[in-house]
Amino acid sequence: MAARHRRAAYMARGAAIDTAPTIEEALGGSQVRHYIRPQAPWPTDVPIQALDVSSTPEVDLVIAGAGPSGLAIGARVAEAGYKVAIVDPEPLGIWPNNYGVWVDEFQAMGLEDCLEVIWPKAKVWLDNNQGENLGEKFLARPYGRVDRPKLKRKLLERCVAAGVRFLTDKVDKVEHAGGRSTVAMVSGKAVRGALVLDATGHSRRLVKYDQKFDPGYQGAYGIICEVEGHPFDIDTMLFMDWRDDHLPEGSDVKARNAKLPTFLYAMPFSKNKVFLEETSLVARPAVEFADLKERLELRMKWLGIKVTKVEEEEYCLIPMGGVLPTHPQRVLGVGGTAGMVHPATGFMVSRMLGVAPTIADAIIDQLARPADSAATAGTPHGPQTEAQADAMAAAVWRTAWPVERLRQRAFFCFGMDVLLRLNLAETRQFFAAFFSLSAFHWHGFLSARLGFLQLIGGFLLL
Repeated sequence: MAARHRRAAYMARGAAIDTAPTIEEALGGSQVRHYIRPQAPWPTDVPIQALDVSSTPEVDLVIAGAGPSGLAIGARVAEAGYKVAIVDPEPLGIWPNNYGVWVDEFQAMGLEDCLEVIWPKAKVWLDNNQGENLGEKFLARPYGRVDRPKLKRKLLERCVAAGVRFLTDKVDKVEHAGGRSTVAMVSGKAVRGALVLDATGHSRRLVKYDQKFDPGYQGAYGIICEVEGHPFDIDTMLFMDWRDDHLPEGSDVKARNAKLPTFLYAMPFSKNKVFLEETSLVARPAVEFADLKERLELRMKWLGIKVTKVEEEEYCLIPMGGVLPTHPQRVLGVGGTAGMVHPATGFMVSRMLGVAPTIADAIIDQLARPADSAATAGTPHGPQTEAQADAMAAAVWRTAWPVERLRQRAFFCFGMDVLLRLNLAETRQFFAAFFSLSAFHWHGFLSARLGFLQLIGGFLLL
């Protein structure tokens, strides 16, 4: 009965939505407007060029992984005139997980054309209790869903235009000798490079650790589905819903959630289509997918959401925090491989794409140094000794993890450790305080833009 009343109320809320017809109009005015378009097709037709290791056994940079950061760095280094090879088992494959980003982050990188949905605002539900500042909070920061196929096509086409070569294979190991690194594949093939970059994400195929890797885990189970109806405003993204009214009183699942809470993350596309995801912000060990699925199904029943068709099902597990890989080391790292996932939020795609030009330029600088000296001395191109190759890699690692970023990450890991200890009531209180901070502080924390002293100052306010 309660679910039926909620559903009727939702249908009565159908106010007209100010949807912009183009991305330019959505972002061009004094206020961001709602925007939605169909997702682009996956770029299986991009004419990538294969690497023939028999005729080209050596390149300047070998990249393991054709994810966003691997493609972005590969394209930029190749555009500077260097030979780049990207190794991936499926270079034209689908990127499986949904990417949600703050719109201003993609605008800053010139990637706003890769957003397929823009919500002018986001919302956080803490509790149905409107007292004690624990009701619903609206966040005046536009949120977007990344068009993964369009982003991948854009990066692949840059790679093709710059002359990047692709090897459809899986990296196995790497060995270093004589100022070169030889990357061996599971197929038995191998390619040499002056530098090697591990962009394999959380699989961490080539980088080394000198301590046990023991991160927290963000786990999520979600579906993109067609529904009879749903309770969400089309122009508002539901960033977090920590309510637990959907869980039966006295049940085991309610007790589990009180101790280790999860929240609903929802992207409404239309009145009959939505992405729903039950998320554990961080836990050690991870919340089981079966548990997340049970909680989501109970939540949907309570909200009166009846699914008519499931288009996509998502199982997402993101390691957060933990020790960094040994650095410096000969193999370079970026993204999840290099510990660049936000340790307290799990955000990563904007951070990876944002840092890619910096790391690429550091690689270009190091590749140019031996080339410049070789042109002067008449010696072969590239590092000539292990010491020289080690020094090149160390310089790139210093750029990837300068002292200020290390301090920032240490603070974020402290934040993760705090979140690991909070039960549901404490989590609600934390986020009530967090989203009451100034926009400068909470925006900066979620986007990893605050320096160490700014982080200290902001969180003294909590």
